[in-house]
Amino acid sequence: MLSPTIQQYKQAYSGLSKQTWLLSWIMLVNRSGTMVIPFLSIYLTSPKMGYSLSQAGFVFGLFGAGAFTGAYIGGRLTDKIGFHKIQLFTLTGGGLLFMLLGQMKSYPLICIFTFILSFVNEAFRPANSTAIAFYSSEENRTRSYSLNRLAINLGWAIGSAMGGVIAHYNYELLFWVDGITNLAASFLLYKLLSPSSQTIKKQTTATSTVKATSAYKDKAYMWFIICSMLFAACFFQLFTNFSVYLKKEQAFSEPFIGLIMALNGVVIVLVEMILVYNLEKKKTPLRFVTIGVLLTGLFFCMLNLLHINHVTALSLIILITLGEMLAMPFMNTFWIGRSNHTNRGQYAALYTMAWSAAQTFGPMFGARVADTSGFKTLFWMLAAVCVVAATGFHFLRKQQNNEQAEALNMQEQILEDEVAAAQDIAG
Repeated sequence: MLSPTIQQYKQAYSGLSKQTWLLSWIMLVNRSGTMVIPFLSIYLTSPKMGYSLSQAGFVFGLFGAGAFTGAYIGGRLTDKIGFHKIQLFTLTGGGLLFMLLGQMKSYPLICIFTFILSFVNEAFRPANSTAIAFYSSEENRTRSYSLNRLAINLGWAIGSAMGGVIAHYNYELLFWVDGITNLAASFLLYKLLSPSSQTIKKQTTATSTVKATSAYKDKAYMWFIICSMLFAACFFQLFTNFSVYLKKEQAFSEPFIGLIMALNGVVIVLVEMILVYNLEKKKTPLRFVTIGVLLTGLFFCMLNLLHINHVTALSLIILITLGEMLAMPFMNTFWIGRSNHTNRGQYAALYTMAWSAAQTFGPMFGARVADTSGFKTLFWMLAAVCVVAATGFHFLRKQQNNEQAEALNMQEQILEDEVAAAQDIAG
């Protein structure tokens, strides 16, 4: 007989479609080469490259700007020509562009190629999110997204750990490994998940039977997007300015910084699926989002309140990872629940654009604050922004509850009127 813990893990991973698993395996291959982003700020500010922290922050700002634009175009194209073609094109293009970016040494060329790379890379996300929704059912959709996140974070753990070692010897090799894994993922997508005629027919039929509505006219969703952007601007500091803080202020080595980043992925791999399995039936996604955002704010507070050494750094990574595991899967649950087959690319694009905008302004603004006022000021500001975002999610949840209660009352009133009318006829 299986122990209760093993049984829970088995149930958490059961019932997902073959295509969902294949998408996650492809994502794992792709993300196992994620080495450039965690170390890009350190690479640009290294003695060999010689750029300032503000210049590195501007590069990350361009990365976010390209991602924002790419997400918008990717979402539009996904709804028009399908998620498979967009995923295939962006994985291949991203792989080639990673290799090219590693060869750039002048600051203008680094800026230009960073923008183009992020444009192509981020156009992948709306297509991928749409594919996950298409291959999952409503009952297991949150877990399907969590499985994909598990693959992303396991790949992140592998890539960060390997990247820390590789960066210690040769930063340029990071770009080659990142590019090769993109190309490998593209090849696997082509071989394992080429859409069948039945899949295309199913997609076309679903689109033709559902009315298209604009995500931009969904006021509650736009409020959600603003709150998500605020949270993401804080969360992205973990992989940009926080790593610089560990290197410059705490004098941690690249391998240890890679280990810290890898721990984030390892905890997600071990815990998130079973956590989501136990929480997804409670039907209160925004409640968990609010708690997760507050825990992220607590992480930044603790950076100022605690003495940071190797042990506390590892402990705090577990804290922010818990916040991430509560917030991000249920953010997906919220937006996917407001979309349908005709506009899912558009909803996914808006959500991706929120994160891309945060990636544009968050690290760039954070780097400037750290440069001029120090990391302590930056961390207090990030904690405050997290509280604002959590408050926004809380009020959105209350509004959603009120709307649901009004809809239920309306249904009950209609039923009562129908019963009364039937009694009048019978009388």
